Amino acid sequence: MNTIICYRKKGHSTILIMHYRIPALFFAALTALTGCTTVQRAAGSAGWTKQISRQKGLVAFWNFADTSGHPAAGSAREVKLNAYGSARFVKEGILSGWSMELDGKSYWSITHENSSALDIKTNAVTVIAWVKWSGGTGFVAGKWNEYNDGGKRQYGLFVSLPYYNGESQVCGHISKKGGPTPPFPFSIDYSASPQKVPLDEWACVAFTYDENYIRSYFNGMFEERKPELIMHTAGFLEDHPQGLTQVKNPYHYPDGMGNNGSDFTIGAVQLKNGMGNFFKGKIGGIAVFNRALSNKEMKRLAAMP
Repeated sequence: MNTIICYRKKGHSTILIMHYRIPALFFAALTALTGCTTVQRAAGSAGWTKQISRQKGLVAFWNFADTSGHPAAGSAREVKLNAYGSARFVKEGILSGWSMELDGKSYWSITHENSSALDIKTNAVTVIAWVKWSGGTGFVAGKWNEYNDGGKRQYGLFVSLPYYNGESQVCGHISKKGGPTPPFPFSIDYSASPQKVPLDEWACVAFTYDENYIRSYFNGMFEERKPELIMHTAGFLEDHPQGLTQVKNPYHYPDGMGNNGSDFTIGAVQLKNGMGNFFKGKIGGIAVFNRALSNKEMKRLAAMP
């Protein structure tokens, strides 16, 4: 037997129109006939949203049931996402039945002047997102400007940063001063999960920072990586001529997180030649906390409903 829960969007409200337990044989047919915004095999998406909304330290949580761009919960309810390019909301999602659709050329943004509530002042952060990734280096969400005034990097969640051993993995970036990591040309300071993010499947990607370590999570699970030689680091340091050996998960970063004046963006970051590192696919929910959630909390929240 399957539990089928069906919601339909009406204005900015989500209405429950069906809740049945049915044999698996009739599940697909009933889904097609109802024409619902979202159909889920198990109860829980509404409860999932409620759990996240009640968590201590929640700054902003978007489940995109409200397509105005305002968060559904959190202390930063006044902020509003603005679309650039062909970014739009579509009727497919893991939490509310709605998601952002990004074509690899579009993004969402809140200017720094209007996103001060997302400047994390506790020196600790968690970013969680539910994504359906279609490949390529993809910025998910955060305050991560790589160019203006030498860089205004603060915190950012990525999928796939291959340059420093993060290809197709969940990557959590933190910066103190906003620029590249000396003496390297780019910022090397990110964690990278050993788990790979699948293409064109819903998954939960997340990272935490607790003033000392950045940790990447995939579907709520944290897995350590062993020390490894980091690509593209040879020849920069006299005491490490062959390159740096580091642990990428957890990634040790005791410098702290800066408040460097970046816009809050979803789906792209500012590079030298304009916006880049575009995310391609769908994003069904984003949560930002001003603390590092524990492994236990991440298992409960940063997973698939």
